[in-house]
Amino acid sequence: MKIKAPQPFTFESGKRAVLLLHGFTGNTADVRMLGRFLEKNGYTCHAPQYKGHGVPPEELVQSGPKDWWADALGGYEFLKERGYDEIAVAGLSLGGVFSLKLGYTVPVKGIVPMCAPMYIKDEEFMYERVLDYAREYKRLEGKSKEQIETEMDEFREKPMKTLKALWKLNEDVRSQVDMIYAPLFVVQARHDGIVGPGSAEYIYEQAESIEKNLKWYEHSGHVITLDAEKEQLHEDVLHFLEGLDWTV
Repeated sequence: MKIKAPQPFTFESGKRAVLLLHGFTGNTADVRMLGRFLEKNGYTCHAPQYKGHGVPPEELVQSGPKDWWADALGGYEFLKERGYDEIAVAGLSLGGVFSLKLGYTVPVKGIVPMCAPMYIKDEEFMYERVLDYAREYKRLEGKSKEQIETEMDEFREKPMKTLKALWKLNEDVRSQVDMIYAPLFVVQARHDGIVGPGSAEYIYEQAESIEKNLKWYEHSGHVITLDAEKEQLHEDVLHFLEGLDWTV
């Protein structure tokens, strides 16, 4: 079975723009429902697809944080080139880290980091996520268990050499959170098996934003945009966006 690779999406609605960023080993489908909801409420949304994501895992291991950051920044520039001068950004997991990085790199109207890690356990932990992604991708291709395990043995011989750079990226962003002044809505799932509670608390406490809020979602896991409280999350993100000082 051939898997259709996820694509970037742009939902044009109003003059207010929101950049939506997915996470590590994720894809644009993780933020698509949020994008459609915001579109129905008058917001234009764009979500880039990071290099090496949503494609065979053998391609993922050939990409790295520089590529993914370039894609995130490229998404921002895409909206600017379309004439959107005021852009808010919301990102899940690694996308949340990128949303913070954008916050001290380019002008943004507001920032919504969702389950964004400020502390990564180690490279082995991250590599396990890569292996999980590889195994699930092969399963969706319809391969047998025996074939999957054979290919996984081969895959392990091609380790992902950019994971150290991912750890460094996270460390760099963590050290500059206090350079963020834009309005901030920090989202954290209580049952997040990837990101500990200290990350959300760190972002909230260190950001210099005058307008900032931290909300815990008591019944959700890491991919909060697709979990039990996604409708409430949609409403909360919309409420945050509606409260920003847009000029359009």
